[in-house]
Order: sequence, then C-alpha cells, then structure tokens
Amino acid sequence: MALRAIRGAIQLDVDEREHLVKSTAELLTKTLHANEIENGQLVSILFTSTPDITSEFPAVAARELDLGDVPLMCFVEMDVIGAMQRVIRILIMVESDKARSEIQHVYLRGAKALRQDIAQ
Repeated sequence: MALRAIRGAIQLDVDEREHLVKSTAELLTKTLHANEIENGQLVSILFTSTPDITSEFPAVAARELDLGDVPLMCFVEMDVIGAMQRVIRILIMVESDKARSEIQHVYLRGAKALRQDIAQ
C-alpha cells in the first residue's frame, strides 16, 4: 500500500454551526465513498477554513462520523484578497493500493470553481 492524499472542498451558504458540520460531513462522506476508503485506511485528515468561518471547527464533523480515532487538525487559510469566501478544504491522507491517477478529488457547491480540472 502507498500513502495517498485526497483533496476536497465545499463552499458554505452561511457560517452557522449546524450548516458547517452538516456540509463538512457531506464533503467527507462523498470523498471517502468516491475513493472506497474505509476507516482503517485513514492516516490523518487536515481541514482548512477561510478566515470568515468562525462558527465551529470542521473536525467536529469527522468526530460525529465516528472518525475520532483518526488524527485531525484544523487550520485557517491565508486571507488572500479576492479569494472565495466560506470555504472548507480537506486533505485526507490514506493508505491505498490505488494509483495516484485513480484518486477522486471532490469539490462541492461553489468550491467546484476552485479546481475545475479535477472537480467531480
């Protein structure tokens, strides 16, 4: 097995705790499903959020999906002028037999515009 990195992002409609947790859970679930990843393959998950998101840590969604035994870290994205607002990004590190070219990166809602070259 090789160590693989899976990217993803979702744009929130509003910065409200319930919406953030539900949206982050949707992103995680769809990304793990698209790549046929099981809990035992997870090495770690990194979350970033744009500076305008303050209602909750995105990692809470992972804990609510029973991923609490996976190392989780949250960071704030750089505050770049003109950058898309209300975005949660993920970087999931997994052990997988898949080739790098087989990895499915998942970008949802407005975040699809961030990586049109690889968005589902």
